[in-house]
Amino acid sequence: MSQTNQIAQAFQVPFIDVTNDDAIFEGEGWDAVVVVAPRLADIKQDEINLLAAHASQIDLRVGKSATLLLAPGLAGGRLIISPVVGADDAYNDVRIFAKAAREGIAIAKAAGASKPLLVVPSLSDSRFKNAQQVAALACGQELWQPLEAREAKSLAPSFSAIGLLNSDTHSLLINAAESGRVLARDLCGTEPERMSAIGFAQYCVNAFTGSGLTVSVVDELEQLKHDYPLLSAVGRSSFGVERHHPRVVKLEYVGEGTITKTLLFAGKGVVYDTGGADIKVAGSMAGMSRDKGGAAAVAGLMKALSILKPKGIKVVAELGLVRNSIGSDAFVTDEIIQSHAGVRVRIGNTDAEGRLVLADLLSHLRSQAEHEVNPQLFSVATLTGHVVRAYGGYTALVENCVAKQKGIAVALADVGEQWGEPFEVSRLRPEDFDKVADKNGAADVVSSNNGPSSITARGHQYPAAFLLKASGLAQSELAFTHIYIAGSAVEGDPLYGKPTANPLVALLQFGFL
Repeated sequence: MSQTNQIAQAFQVPFIDVTNDDAIFEGEGWDAVVVVAPRLADIKQDEINLLAAHASQIDLRVGKSATLLLAPGLAGGRLIISPVVGADDAYNDVRIFAKAAREGIAIAKAAGASKPLLVVPSLSDSRFKNAQQVAALACGQELWQPLEAREAKSLAPSFSAIGLLNSDTHSLLINAAESGRVLARDLCGTEPERMSAIGFAQYCVNAFTGSGLTVSVVDELEQLKHDYPLLSAVGRSSFGVERHHPRVVKLEYVGEGTITKTLLFAGKGVVYDTGGADIKVAGSMAGMSRDKGGAAAVAGLMKALSILKPKGIKVVAELGLVRNSIGSDAFVTDEIIQSHAGVRVRIGNTDAEGRLVLADLLSHLRSQAEHEVNPQLFSVATLTGHVVRAYGGYTALVENCVAKQKGIAVALADVGEQWGEPFEVSRLRPEDFDKVADKNGAADVVSSNNGPSSITARGHQYPAAFLLKASGLAQSELAFTHIYIAGSAVEGDPLYGKPTANPLVALLQFGFL
């Protein structure tokens, strides 16, 4: 195993299914019990229920805020009650369990536990049918540390394992999903020299060694220029700096048995976005190493698939990795560049670079999809700040008419609601295609206007119209959905907050439908 693989995998805390209630007691190998429940009465284990009820009589915080109790006889003598707040509010969803789990596991870590047991009682409310899995995944999000810190400080995981009480083989899914999320967080959250296009590609190659996936990297500049002309335009000014050269990573998973569905993903991997010649100003360049979150999430999805190995589906991915550099050879506004699909694209703003990268990737995937079984195409990207203005921290979906007829966005949104990664569904309108029409006819399509997307009307809808036109998908009968993650790719600080790997879990579950 490579050193990179060791660093990534060694930091993942394994989840273990526990089916015996006796695990809550001292001597069973666990050293803390973390209970995540809306009410103390929901706790099924009498020993926990009685202790918590007694404690609530002398400490009014018990059952109202996350609390550590001295619990002789229970695992490690530690009982942490982390209440789920707002379960009776019809507008809340399963994410309230994630919030409570993070609070509880943080206390277990601070208390010195090394092998906690997570207890999430089953509830009849259909909103919370995946509460235990969502809570467990939230623990993984809470415990992840940046790759730079792990390498510099030789950090070890906080826990040797987390037990899932009364879990019915949930750990297989959770461990696979978390393995993918660790990879995605590493790729998205690491600084732009450590995770340059070359570094990103190599990290993927290392991560997929022995996985059974087909992996290849396009690294020759002349091939990139020929096969990915829009992507190469974005990276043109980086060609003079060898360590900044672009890459395209291709991944393919083929499940056993008869293939009934093919999913094809394009991931935006702009490893650093300066804005190019339309340079980002007033401090807005900070955090632009996170502009590779789409490619990171897709890579993580493929990692999870390689572990779960679902039957009957095929998944293909192309990750476009490029640095939008500034320099004398940078591409500029007003240039007309022919895409891989043969569409003449007028550059409206060099800071609208992600859609150029995706258009070429989607053109390649379109050509392949035409020969696949039940194909569905997706692109995943931190494409535009307008989606944050429109929906805050939520992921948005914009689909073409074929995907809309198939109900793909609605189905994906339903899955996301159940797994704590909710979506907002937007619609393409005729005005979106009008906005990307080149007004004097010199080009077939214009990439963008020249103003900030966040103050542009329909600023996150019309880029999907551009993708359809520039990739050749507008002339096909293929279902296509663009997934906007600008607001959901990181949590907390929008510049340097912890990457979330959204919407990896929802896409993973969607693939099983």
